[in-house]
Amino acid sequence: MQLGADHVRVRVPATSANLGPGYDALGLALALYDEVEVRLVARDEVVVEVEGEGAGEVSVGEDHLVVRALRRTMDLAGAVPTGLHMTCHNVIPHGRGLGSSSAAVVAGIVAARALLADPRAIDAATVLALATEFEGHPDNAAPAIQGGATVAWTTDAGARAVGLDVDPSIEATVLVPDVRLATARARAALPARVAHGDAAFTAGRAALLVEALARRPELLFDATEDRLHQSYRAGVLGASSELLRALREAGVPATVSGAGPTVLVLAGPEHRARRDEVLADLVDGAAGWRRLSPGIDLAGARARRVSRNTGALSSGSSGAAGRPTAGRVGP
Repeated sequence: MQLGADHVRVRVPATSANLGPGYDALGLALALYDEVEVRLVARDEVVVEVEGEGAGEVSVGEDHLVVRALRRTMDLAGAVPTGLHMTCHNVIPHGRGLGSSSAAVVAGIVAARALLADPRAIDAATVLALATEFEGHPDNAAPAIQGGATVAWTTDAGARAVGLDVDPSIEATVLVPDVRLATARARAALPARVAHGDAAFTAGRAALLVEALARRPELLFDATEDRLHQSYRAGVLGASSELLRALREAGVPATVSGAGPTVLVLAGPEHRARRDEVLADLVDGAAGWRRLSPGIDLAGARARRVSRNTGALSSGSSGAAGRPTAGRVGP
Protein backbone atom coordinates (compact mmCIF):
# COMPACT_ATOMS: atom_id res chain seq x y z
CA MET A 1 0.00 0.00 0.00
CA GLN A 2 1.35 3.41 -0.98
CA LEU A 3 1.58 6.25 1.49
CA GLY A 4 -0.14 9.46 0.49
CA ALA A 5 1.19 11.73 3.25
CA ASP A 6 4.11 11.90 5.63
CA HIS A 7 2.73 14.48 8.08
CA VAL A 8 -0.77 14.40 9.59
CA ARG A 9 -2.63 15.91 12.51
CA VAL A 10 -5.46 14.17 14.35
CA ARG A 11 -8.03 15.34 16.89
CA VAL A 12 -10.04 12.88 19.00
CA PRO A 13 -12.75 13.69 21.55
CA ALA A 14 -13.10 12.49 25.11
CA THR A 15 -15.94 10.07 25.72
CA SER A 16 -18.22 9.00 28.53
CA ALA A 17 -19.40 5.39 28.44
CA ASN A 18 -22.39 3.64 30.01
CA LEU A 19 -24.42 6.83 30.72
CA GLY A 20 -25.90 4.98 33.67
CA PRO A 21 -27.91 1.96 32.49
CA GLY A 22 -26.19 1.47 29.10
CA TYR A 23 -23.36 -0.61 30.52
CA ASP A 24 -20.70 -1.46 27.91
CA ALA A 25 -23.05 -0.26 25.16
CA LEU A 26 -23.94 3.45 25.26
CA GLY A 27 -21.41 6.24 24.91
CA LEU A 28 -21.19 9.97 24.30
CA ALA A 29 -18.47 12.11 22.73
CA LEU A 30 -17.49 15.25 24.62
CA ALA A 31 -15.91 18.39 23.19
CA LEU A 32 -12.65 17.88 25.04
CA TYR A 33 -9.86 16.87 22.68
CA ASP A 34 -6.48 15.19 22.48
CA GLU A 35 -4.47 16.24 19.43
CA VAL A 36 -1.70 14.16 17.86
CA GLU A 37 0.78 15.20 15.18
CA VAL A 38 2.64 12.45 13.30
CA ARG A 39 5.59 12.80 10.97
CA LEU A 40 7.14 9.90 9.09
CA VAL A 41 10.93 10.05 8.94
CA ALA A 42 13.48 8.00 7.01
CA ARG A 43 15.53 7.26 10.12
CA ASP A 44 14.68 4.08 12.00
CA GLU A 45 13.65 5.77 15.24
CA VAL A 46 10.55 6.57 17.25
CA VAL A 47 10.39 9.89 19.08
CA VAL A 48 7.28 10.73 21.09
CA GLU A 49 6.74 14.03 22.87
CA VAL A 50 3.84 14.25 25.31
CA GLU A 51 2.42 17.55 26.50
CA GLY A 52 -0.32 17.92 29.10
CA GLU A 53 -2.02 14.86 30.59
CA GLY A 54 0.34 11.91 30.94
CA ALA A 55 3.52 13.90 30.39
CA GLY A 56 6.36 12.19 32.22
CA GLU A 57 4.19 9.13 32.90
CA VAL A 58 3.41 7.34 29.63
CA SER A 59 5.86 5.58 27.33
CA VAL A 60 7.61 7.73 24.74
CA GLY A 61 8.72 4.89 22.47
CA GLU A 62 7.26 1.94 20.60
CA ASP A 63 5.11 1.04 23.61
CA HIS A 64 3.20 4.31 23.43
CA LEU A 65 -0.45 3.44 22.83
CA VAL A 66 -0.82 5.78 19.84
CA VAL A 67 2.29 4.29 18.24
CA ARG A 68 1.07 0.73 18.81
CA ALA A 69 -2.33 1.47 17.26
CA LEU A 70 -0.73 3.24 14.32
CA ARG A 71 1.69 0.36 13.70
CA ARG A 72 -1.11 -2.21 13.89
CA THR A 73 -3.19 -0.29 11.36
CA MET A 74 -0.30 0.26 8.96
CA ASP A 75 0.58 -3.43 9.14
CA LEU A 76 -2.99 -4.34 8.28
CA ALA A 77 -2.88 -2.01 5.28
CA GLY A 78 0.43 -3.43 4.11
CA ALA A 79 2.33 -0.19 4.59
CA VAL A 80 5.71 -0.22 6.28
CA PRO A 81 6.88 3.22 7.41
CA THR A 82 10.23 3.40 9.13
CA GLY A 83 10.61 6.07 11.79
CA LEU A 84 8.01 8.23 13.54
CA HIS A 85 8.16 11.61 15.20
CA MET A 86 5.01 12.19 17.20
CA THR A 87 3.73 14.99 19.41
CA CYS A 88 0.73 14.36 21.67
CA HIS A 89 -1.12 17.37 23.08
CA ASN A 90 -3.24 15.67 25.75
CA VAL A 91 -6.20 17.35 27.42
CA ILE A 92 -8.35 14.33 28.32
CA PRO A 93 -7.69 13.38 31.97
CA HIS A 94 -6.09 9.97 32.45
CA GLY A 95 -7.62 7.31 34.67
CA ARG A 96 -10.83 9.26 35.21
CA GLY A 97 -13.40 7.45 33.05
CA LEU A 98 -13.28 9.87 30.11
CA GLY A 99 -11.92 7.54 27.45
CA SER A 100 -8.28 8.62 27.39
CA SER A 101 -7.05 5.19 26.28
CA SER A 102 -9.73 4.93 23.59
CA ALA A 103 -8.77 8.39 22.36
CA ALA A 104 -5.12 7.29 22.07
CA VAL A 105 -6.05 4.12 20.20
CA VAL A 106 -8.40 5.93 17.83
CA ALA A 107 -5.79 8.64 17.26
CA GLY A 108 -3.24 6.05 16.15
CA ILE A 109 -5.68 4.29 13.84
CA VAL A 110 -6.98 7.51 12.30
CA ALA A 111 -3.47 8.88 11.84
CA ALA A 112 -2.41 5.71 10.03
CA ARG A 113 -5.50 5.88 7.82
CA ALA A 114 -4.75 9.48 6.90
CA LEU A 115 -1.18 8.58 5.95
CA LEU A 116 -2.34 6.05 3.36
CA ALA A 117 -2.68 7.03 -0.29
CA ASP A 118 -6.16 5.51 -0.21
CA PRO A 119 -7.69 5.84 3.28
CA ARG A 120 -10.62 3.72 2.09
CA ALA A 121 -8.33 0.72 2.49
CA ILE A 122 -9.19 1.04 6.20
CA ASP A 123 -12.93 1.62 6.23
CA ALA A 124 -15.07 2.77 9.14
CA ALA A 125 -15.95 -0.79 10.16
CA THR A 126 -12.27 -1.70 10.29
CA VAL A 127 -11.48 1.39 12.36
CA LEU A 128 -14.03 0.28 14.96
CA ALA A 129 -12.83 -3.31 14.83
CA LEU A 130 -9.21 -2.27 15.40
CA ALA A 131 -10.14 0.04 18.27
CA THR A 132 -12.19 -2.72 19.88
CA GLU A 133 -9.27 -5.11 19.47
CA PHE A 134 -7.21 -2.80 21.68
CA GLU A 135 -9.94 -1.80 24.11
CA GLY A 136 -11.80 -5.06 24.51
CA HIS A 137 -15.22 -3.43 24.04
CA PRO A 138 -16.49 -0.66 21.73
CA ASP A 139 -18.50 1.61 24.06
CA ASN A 140 -15.84 4.35 24.22
CA ALA A 141 -14.33 3.75 20.79
CA ALA A 142 -17.60 4.19 18.88
CA PRO A 143 -18.39 7.77 20.02
CA ALA A 144 -14.71 8.73 19.75
CA ILE A 145 -14.81 7.68 16.10
CA GLN A 146 -18.29 8.85 15.13
CA GLY A 147 -19.06 11.69 17.54
CA GLY A 148 -22.38 12.25 19.28
CA ALA A 149 -24.08 9.44 21.15
CA THR A 150 -23.74 5.85 20.05
CA VAL A 151 -24.87 2.38 20.94
CA ALA A 152 -22.24 -0.26 20.25
CA TRP A 153 -22.28 -4.02 20.45
CA THR A 154 -20.28 -7.04 19.34
CA THR A 155 -21.26 -10.02 17.22
CA ASP A 156 -19.41 -13.06 15.92
CA ALA A 157 -18.58 -10.89 12.91
CA GLY A 158 -17.07 -8.13 15.04
CA ALA A 159 -17.98 -4.79 16.63
CA ARG A 160 -20.87 -2.69 15.38
CA ALA A 161 -22.16 0.77 16.29
CA VAL A 162 -24.94 3.14 15.31
CA GLY A 163 -25.37 6.82 16.09
CA LEU A 164 -28.18 8.15 18.29
CA ASP A 165 -29.86 11.53 18.08
CA VAL A 166 -29.08 13.99 20.87
CA ASP A 167 -31.44 16.85 21.70
CA PRO A 168 -29.45 20.12 21.34
CA SER A 169 -30.83 21.44 24.65
CA ILE A 170 -28.96 18.79 26.67
CA GLU A 171 -25.88 20.05 28.51
CA ALA A 172 -23.06 17.75 29.56
CA THR A 173 -21.08 18.56 32.70
CA VAL A 174 -18.18 16.46 33.92
CA LEU A 175 -16.98 16.59 37.52
CA VAL A 176 -13.41 15.37 37.57
CA PRO A 177 -11.75 14.44 40.88
CA ASP A 178 -8.01 14.62 41.43
CA VAL A 179 -7.85 10.90 42.20
CA ARG A 180 -7.62 8.22 39.54
CA LEU A 181 -9.27 4.84 39.29
CA ALA A 182 -7.96 1.97 37.16
CA THR A 183 -10.64 0.43 34.95
CA ALA A 184 -9.51 -3.04 36.02
CA ARG A 185 -10.14 -2.19 39.67
CA ALA A 186 -13.59 -0.79 38.88
CA ARG A 187 -14.52 -3.91 36.89
CA ALA A 188 -13.22 -6.17 39.65
CA ALA A 189 -15.83 -4.65 41.98
CA LEU A 190 -18.68 -6.05 39.88
CA PRO A 191 -20.38 -9.33 40.83
CA ALA A 192 -20.46 -12.29 38.47
CA ARG A 193 -24.28 -12.34 38.67
CA VAL A 194 -27.01 -9.82 39.37
CA ALA A 195 -30.67 -10.23 40.28
CA HIS A 196 -33.01 -10.75 37.34
CA GLY A 197 -35.19 -7.86 38.53
CA ASP A 198 -32.23 -5.47 38.55
CA ALA A 199 -31.20 -6.56 35.05
CA ALA A 200 -34.73 -6.09 33.74
CA PHE A 201 -35.03 -2.69 35.41
CA THR A 202 -31.74 -1.51 33.89
CA ALA A 203 -32.62 -2.79 30.41
CA GLY A 204 -35.84 -0.77 30.54
CA ARG A 205 -33.99 2.36 31.64
CA ALA A 206 -31.43 1.94 28.84
CA ALA A 207 -34.24 1.81 26.30
CA LEU A 208 -35.81 4.90 27.86
CA LEU A 209 -32.46 6.70 27.70
CA VAL A 210 -32.43 6.51 23.90
CA GLU A 211 -35.73 8.42 23.83
CA ALA A 212 -34.64 10.86 26.55
CA LEU A 213 -31.45 11.74 24.70
CA ALA A 214 -33.18 12.24 21.38
CA ARG A 215 -36.49 13.92 22.13
CA ARG A 216 -37.48 13.95 25.80
CA PRO A 217 -34.72 15.49 27.98
CA GLU A 218 -37.21 15.87 30.82
CA LEU A 219 -37.00 12.08 31.21
CA LEU A 220 -33.23 12.04 31.72
CA PHE A 221 -33.40 11.58 35.48
CA ASP A 222 -35.41 8.35 35.28
CA ALA A 223 -33.55 7.27 32.15
CA THR A 224 -30.11 7.44 33.78
CA GLU A 225 -31.04 5.26 36.74
CA ASP A 226 -28.97 2.07 36.96
CA ARG A 227 -28.98 -1.07 39.08
CA LEU A 228 -26.37 -3.03 37.17
CA HIS A 229 -22.99 -1.60 38.06
CA GLN A 230 -22.80 1.78 39.82
CA SER A 231 -23.91 0.69 43.30
CA TYR A 232 -21.37 -2.16 43.27
CA ARG A 233 -18.59 0.30 42.50
CA ALA A 234 -19.45 2.67 45.33
CA GLY A 235 -16.69 1.28 47.52
CA VAL A 236 -13.95 2.12 45.02
CA LEU A 237 -15.38 5.46 43.84
CA GLY A 238 -14.74 7.32 47.09
CA ALA A 239 -16.03 10.90 47.13
CA SER A 240 -17.49 10.46 43.64
CA SER A 241 -20.06 8.06 45.05
CA GLU A 242 -21.19 10.64 47.61
CA LEU A 243 -21.39 13.37 44.96
CA LEU A 244 -23.43 11.09 42.71
CA ARG A 245 -25.80 10.32 45.56
CA ALA A 246 -26.26 14.02 46.40
CA LEU A 247 -26.99 14.94 42.80
CA ARG A 248 -29.54 12.18 42.31
CA GLU A 249 -31.24 12.90 45.63
CA ALA A 250 -31.72 16.45 44.30
CA GLY A 251 -33.32 15.10 41.11
CA VAL A 252 -30.29 15.77 38.88
CA PRO A 253 -29.54 13.22 36.09
CA ALA A 254 -26.04 12.16 37.15
CA THR A 255 -24.09 8.99 36.41
CA VAL A 256 -20.60 7.60 36.80
CA SER A 257 -18.62 8.38 33.65
CA GLY A 258 -17.31 5.08 32.32
CA ALA A 259 -15.53 3.22 35.09
CA GLY A 260 -15.19 6.47 37.06
CA PRO A 261 -14.34 8.27 39.18
CA THR A 262 -15.57 11.23 37.08
CA VAL A 263 -19.26 12.04 37.49
CA LEU A 264 -21.27 12.97 34.40
CA VAL A 265 -24.36 15.18 34.51
CA LEU A 266 -26.71 15.25 31.52
CA ALA A 267 -29.10 18.12 32.11
CA GLY A 268 -32.08 19.31 30.15
CA PRO A 269 -33.44 22.83 30.76
CA GLU A 270 -35.54 21.64 33.72
CA HIS A 271 -32.52 20.20 35.54
CA ARG A 272 -30.03 23.05 35.33
CA ALA A 273 -31.11 25.11 38.33
CA ARG A 274 -30.90 22.16 40.74
CA ARG A 275 -27.63 21.02 39.16
CA ASP A 276 -26.05 24.40 39.72
CA GLU A 277 -27.33 24.60 43.30
CA VAL A 278 -25.85 21.25 44.26
CA LEU A 279 -22.54 21.89 42.48
CA ALA A 280 -22.22 25.34 44.04
CA ASP A 281 -22.43 23.67 47.45
CA LEU A 282 -20.27 20.62 46.83
CA VAL A 283 -17.89 21.20 43.91
CA ASP A 284 -17.38 24.83 42.88
CA GLY A 285 -14.32 26.11 44.70
CA ALA A 286 -13.79 22.80 46.50
CA ALA A 287 -10.33 21.28 46.61
CA GLY A 288 -9.86 18.12 44.59
CA TRP A 289 -12.52 18.76 41.93
CA ARG A 290 -12.70 20.25 38.46
CA ARG A 291 -16.03 21.18 36.91
CA LEU A 292 -15.95 21.15 33.11
CA SER A 293 -18.76 21.94 30.68
CA PRO A 294 -17.31 20.74 27.39
CA GLY A 295 -20.43 20.39 25.30
CA ILE A 296 -21.24 17.37 23.15
CA ASP A 297 -18.94 16.66 20.21
CA LEU A 298 -20.80 15.74 17.03
CA ALA A 299 -17.87 15.35 14.62
CA GLY A 300 -15.84 12.51 16.12
CA ALA A 301 -12.22 11.84 15.26
CA ARG A 302 -10.81 14.01 12.51
CA ALA A 303 -7.56 13.87 10.58
CA ARG A 304 -5.80 16.39 8.39
CA ARG A 305 -2.92 15.84 6.03
CA VAL A 306 -0.30 18.52 6.56
CA SER A 307 2.05 17.46 3.78
CA ARG A 308 2.06 14.90 0.98
CA ASN A 309 4.34 11.92 0.75
CA THR A 310 7.45 12.51 -1.36
CA GLY A 311 7.83 8.84 -2.18
CA ALA A 312 10.92 8.20 -0.09
CA LEU A 313 8.87 6.79 2.78
CA SER A 314 6.39 4.74 0.81
CA SER A 315 6.35 0.96 0.92
CA GLY A 316 5.51 1.03 -2.79
CA SER A 317 6.09 3.40 -5.65
CA SER A 318 5.12 7.02 -5.19
CA GLY A 319 2.67 8.98 -7.25
CA ALA A 320 -0.18 9.36 -4.77
CA ALA A 321 -0.18 13.00 -3.91
CA GLY A 322 -2.86 15.47 -3.19
CA ARG A 323 -3.74 18.65 -1.47
CA PRO A 324 -3.95 18.54 2.32
CA THR A 325 -7.32 17.08 3.23
CA ALA A 326 -9.38 16.87 6.37
CA GLY A 327 -12.29 14.70 7.28
CA ARG A 328 -14.06 12.62 9.86
CA VAL A 329 -13.66 8.87 10.12
CA GLY A 330 -17.17 7.67 10.84
CA PRO A 331 -19.69 6.77 8.15
